[in-house]
Amino acid sequence: MRVVLAGVLLMAGAQHAAAAPVAQTAEAVLAANHAAVGAMPAVGSVRAEYKAENAGLVGTGLRLQDLATGAFSQSLEAGPVSLAGGYDGKTPWQQDISGVATDQEGGDRIPVAVNEAYRNANLWWRGDRGGAQVSYVGRETEDGHALDHLAVTPRGGGRFDAWFDADSHMLVKTAEPQQFFKTQTLYGDFRREGTAMVAHVRSDDFGTGPSNIQKLTLTRMVFAPAEPLTVYARPKTPPKGGRIVNAAGTVTVPFRLLNNHIYVAAKVNGKGPYTFIVDTGGHTLISPRLAKEAGLTSVGESATSGAGEKTETTGFAHYDEIALGDVRLTDQTGFVTNVYDKAIEGIEVDGMLGFELFARFAVKIDYGAQTMTITDFARFDPKGAGTAVPFVFYDHLPDVKGFVDDMPARFDIDTGSRVEIDLTSPFVAKMKLRDRYKPGISTITGWGVGGASRSYVVRIPSLTLGTVTGKSVVAGLSEAKGGSISDPNYEGNVGSGYLKRYVVTFDYARKIMYLLPIQPQPADAGRFDRSGLWINAADDGFTITSVAAGSPAAEAGLAEGDLITALDGKAATPASLSDARIALRSLPPGTKVALTVKRGGESRPVTLVLRDLI
Repeated sequence: MRVVLAGVLLMAGAQHAAAAPVAQTAEAVLAANHAAVGAMPAVGSVRAEYKAENAGLVGTGLRLQDLATGAFSQSLEAGPVSLAGGYDGKTPWQQDISGVATDQEGGDRIPVAVNEAYRNANLWWRGDRGGAQVSYVGRETEDGHALDHLAVTPRGGGRFDAWFDADSHMLVKTAEPQQFFKTQTLYGDFRREGTAMVAHVRSDDFGTGPSNIQKLTLTRMVFAPAEPLTVYARPKTPPKGGRIVNAAGTVTVPFRLLNNHIYVAAKVNGKGPYTFIVDTGGHTLISPRLAKEAGLTSVGESATSGAGEKTETTGFAHYDEIALGDVRLTDQTGFVTNVYDKAIEGIEVDGMLGFELFARFAVKIDYGAQTMTITDFARFDPKGAGTAVPFVFYDHLPDVKGFVDDMPARFDIDTGSRVEIDLTSPFVAKMKLRDRYKPGISTITGWGVGGASRSYVVRIPSLTLGTVTGKSVVAGLSEAKGGSISDPNYEGNVGSGYLKRYVVTFDYARKIMYLLPIQPQPADAGRFDRSGLWINAADDGFTITSVAAGSPAAEAGLAEGDLITALDGKAATPASLSDARIALRSLPPGTKVALTVKRGGESRPVTLVLRDLI
């Protein structure tokens, strides 16, 4: 899930059309813009205060900015939501809604911050364009207005596009890719502040729907002398809102591993226990049912996204306490949304524990023993934890360097993914992986926030995280056109399907992950489904939601919508969904699986002969 503080806006309903050719240059456009803005101070700082409207909430925003370099810090408070971020000219950072600030050095975080600083300081006005490549794209018409379009690539940044009104010469829109979003920003209501014309309205959107359009209205601006750039750096205050209520400062809790997902029992405001998934790829999520039972009030409306191509609607709620064994997460804000439909997991899932937990404690996940040990950072001793793998943060996820076979790559570490690894669709296309790895099969490989994820599944010889190499790995070559697996700024998402080969320890305070191989390896490590089915739970069996072409399931005449009521003589129930999925990938090739299948009210026996599909 990506939670956005302030980004860029999509102009809903805007129509672009090519205008009549105009003899124009980038130099002329920028000179006219400089003249129209007026005498913006070249040095010093500025403090801008805003009214902020976003996600159905109204609050205040504050932005501090260095006029010479474009370094900045910004914050937003609206109802229970408090966010912040910035860039000191070296390292971007962000603060999540639970109050934890992290350096942002993975994915596209540095180039995006460089772009923002470039625009803040108007470096394109300089004779050398601030070291950027700037070109004139052409004149376009949008909603009856003529706009001059420039393409800009700052040194150390990425390409963004800028549109200047051909009459007023003011910057009215920018657009750039951020993560897997196509983002735009609109600027308007230009009025004088001091000696310069300044936009008093900025609208930002990541294209995830009207509820996520953020409108900032300037209420006060003050120019001041320059501040040290350290003013814009990440706050060094340690995270609050987490403690362990025993003298040892460490606790071990059991978990269930179902569908390669980690499930624990936790209480919310003294109610429960409830079932929570533990997910490094997520945040604290609370189901609407749990929120109601725990007396939580959900406010606002935002959009979240994950590996699937759809978005989900969420609200925000403050909670007093989540208790996991002797661990207490206190006085924080979580997202209220449906976590998993029971049909997908076979069990009721009431919430998610994600970044907010890992950011406050060292967490050891022993997939073999199915225990999770949570320790105060000050008490954590890495001795015996295994090989250290350093990481940086890409948004809220650990981002590590490694290799896919012999190809350098960057990986998000996502315990909430059931697969071994999903390789992103831009990486798949760039490296022509469909040609490199054969045979394979196109099928659904996961289901989560954003819906189903589809990949072309193959086997790769090896996967290396840091210096730790695993062999014979099941890899999904993503076919996604949207969602996080379409992000071009990393190459793969590593899930618990692969991580369960290890005892995995996360130390977010020091940005290190430790990997200790489990011996013997899990029986289904490196195994992929041998049936060609994706099944979800129903009250009276397993619903077939996908049948891979040319698979044993297709050859047996099974089809989407069929209901499996029994498997090898045992009733198909939601509680047995995980075991059924394990059986369909773990039973040896050639195994005959007896199914009872209902279609159109009639039941019939079907024999499914398993075979390797990759």
